[in-house]
Amino acid sequence: MLKNKEYTNGQKTYKLVGNKLTYFFKNGKVKAEGIYENSLMEGEWKFYRETGQLWQVGNFKNGKKNGTWTRYDKNDKLEYLETFKNDKKVKKV
Repeated sequence: MLKNKEYTNGQKTYKLVGNKLTYFFKNGKVKAEGIYENSLMEGEWKFYRETGQLWQVGNFKNGKKNGTWTRYDKNDKLEYLETFKNDKKVKKV
């Protein structure tokens, strides 16, 4: 269950609208966003650096990493791809 918290500057740590959950950095920029169902991360999620730059995109099933995860470096170039099944890494490219 999510606990409603704020950073010391008053910025909310997250916002839940329907089943879309968004986490924030202290500076107000989006940290992560995706679907939140039955108290679990579900489907595609995007994660960002504190600068707002896309860091990685991955998928969850029942709150566990499942499927392809893509990570980008600070120059927006593909750093690597990983594949997970039930939270266990099965392949890294």
